[in-house]
Amino acid sequence: MLKNPPPKPAAARKITGVCLWLVLAIFTVLMARITLGYWPVRRDAGFLQIKQQYLGILHWEAAFWIHVFTSMLPLLAGFTQFAPSILKKSPAVHRAMGKVYVISVCFITGPASLIMAFYANGGLLSRIAFVTLALLWLGTTAMGWRMVLQRKWIKHREWMIRSYALTLSAITLRAWKYAIVFAFEPRPMDAYRIVAWLGFVPNLLLAEWLIRRSRQS
Repeated sequence: MLKNPPPKPAAARKITGVCLWLVLAIFTVLMARITLGYWPVRRDAGFLQIKQQYLGILHWEAAFWIHVFTSMLPLLAGFTQFAPSILKKSPAVHRAMGKVYVISVCFITGPASLIMAFYANGGLLSRIAFVTLALLWLGTTAMGWRMVLQRKWIKHREWMIRSYALTLSAITLRAWKYAIVFAFEPRPMDAYRIVAWLGFVPNLLLAEWLIRRSRQS
């Protein structure tokens, strides 16, 4: 009996890409559900139950609500930026969503995340992690913006890969948290200190690997 031939490399890459996009879409929906949990606005919803000591600090509250209700913007806008079909067939859509992404990260969600990072749970180790994440997110996005203004398209793509890898930390942090709690049942703050770093460091390493692989192809 003849066996089915192994998929061609192009077909395998397409299948892998579709699977990755499906996983990303599922986690994006879950993130949207978390966001909707804070509407209508109240001061005892979700994450706020363990942040009661910061209520009344105006800049923290403003940063929190900005982050909650705008963090989906870069996630969804970035979702469109690496789709070849959109880039080739609808460059105007690519540019428009790119502007939404850069504006939301550099001027809205990113600064709010930086403010919140100084008040992160888990003590100094967690705060260093989240401040580092916020600064890298702002910096890589600004560099991607700078490269497109200079029409350095390859560099632009590389910096935006790094930026979106950091955007996805909102998803990977939660995935790591569920996995670690399920496997090891650590104390909540211990788990938080670990996932504060795991949420973005592996993402950046994967981004650098993808960038170097594309340079060699």
